[in-house]
Amino acid sequence: MDTPIADFVRSYAASGTARFHMPGHKGTGPLGCEALDITEIAGADSLYEAEGIIAQSEENARRLFGTGRTLYSTEGSSQCIRAMLQLILQNRKPGMAPVILAARNVHKAFIYAAALLDFQPDWLWPEGDSSSLLGCPICAEGVARAMDALPEPPAAVYITSPDYLGNLADIEAIAQAVHERGSLLAVDNAHGAYLHFLESPLHPMDLGADICCDSAHKTLPVLTGGAYLHISKKAPAAFARNARQAMALFGSTSPSYLTMASLDLCNAYLAGDCRKELAGTVEKIEELKARLRSRSWKVEPSDPLRLSLRAPGGCTGRELAGRLREKGIECEHADRDYLVLMFTPANSREELERLERALGSAPAPCAAAEPLPLAKGEQVMSVRRAMLSPQETVPVREALGRVCGAPAVACPPAVPIAVSGERIGREAVELFMHYGMESVDVVKE
Repeated sequence: MDTPIADFVRSYAASGTARFHMPGHKGTGPLGCEALDITEIAGADSLYEAEGIIAQSEENARRLFGTGRTLYSTEGSSQCIRAMLQLILQNRKPGMAPVILAARNVHKAFIYAAALLDFQPDWLWPEGDSSSLLGCPICAEGVARAMDALPEPPAAVYITSPDYLGNLADIEAIAQAVHERGSLLAVDNAHGAYLHFLESPLHPMDLGADICCDSAHKTLPVLTGGAYLHISKKAPAAFARNARQAMALFGSTSPSYLTMASLDLCNAYLAGDCRKELAGTVEKIEELKARLRSRSWKVEPSDPLRLSLRAPGGCTGRELAGRLREKGIECEHADRDYLVLMFTPANSREELERLERALGSAPAPCAAAEPLPLAKGEQVMSVRRAMLSPQETVPVREALGRVCGAPAVACPPAVPIAVSGERIGREAVELFMHYGMESVDVVKE
């Protein structure tokens, strides 16, 4: 597969052209990559008016993922989330309320978009007992019940899958329920860009979602900030037509060509050895999980490139992460209850063996985590008004009864303990303390 962006920046770097244009480093500097870091010069195309090499590269990505349209982001899935929501609200029928039915474990970017675009989320809460804010298990039946209880279909249903622990929603069934009720399904697939390239694809675009975002940099060989906005072939035509404008609304006018070049080169990888390497890595991880279970570790269900371990008795996830760090191993996430590690084919067999030796056997049986009572605070102010109001930071113990300003979340994407505009109750204060949060932003009285 051709790589037009990478080819152009390499050719320009080798040309010896005198650079009387931005960036200021002029192609030289201590990092060693400056020669490939350019701006919108002649022939380089422009991300938000793409009709040359960037458009060609995005078309390559579209064909690889099998979508109706795929656009690049150099500002991660955060930019794509805002653009998705803009397209959804822009597409709603005249007179339809700007309501989005969203699983509660949204990324902070969703809350910020609610303030910027002035819509009010209607929340889907976790079904059953949940012992962690990192997950929000929902099913098609629950989505259907929530939609049927609304006076009219929401502009869209929005879910996060995989979640931070790696749980995968039944997107196919949820998409069917959503479409039968006259709405659209949007998916934050930031942690699952690779899912299309499994032997049995599990990507939202393969399972019926109308629009989704992928953080390519999380699970593919792409520089930090590289992401995709995917639009289904069955999505409203206005989505594809207005997608570039929606991305430009929330994006910098100086996108990183280094990041775009890495997205471009990733296309060649996806068209080449990706599937074979991915299959081999998934097999090794499954074997590792089986051996860890035999050594008394509680391995949580997760997507294929993740290992989520319940903290063993007498040890927190953070303490476990500290022990691994002493042995030269850094995890993706650790909190009181869980340790999360993410893998790709770039992790060597030696690294997996080193991790397994460092973990050894679980030091004590894992105690069943007590379900945490979620804080369903009363919405007393719109997200927009609360977010844009003057705020102050107060100790958690003094936050009872105050109105949440900035969203309070332990780790994105996770169930926010309190969302902007909600009154902070006793359950929220207890959750803040459980997760070691010492202060919270509230609306100034």
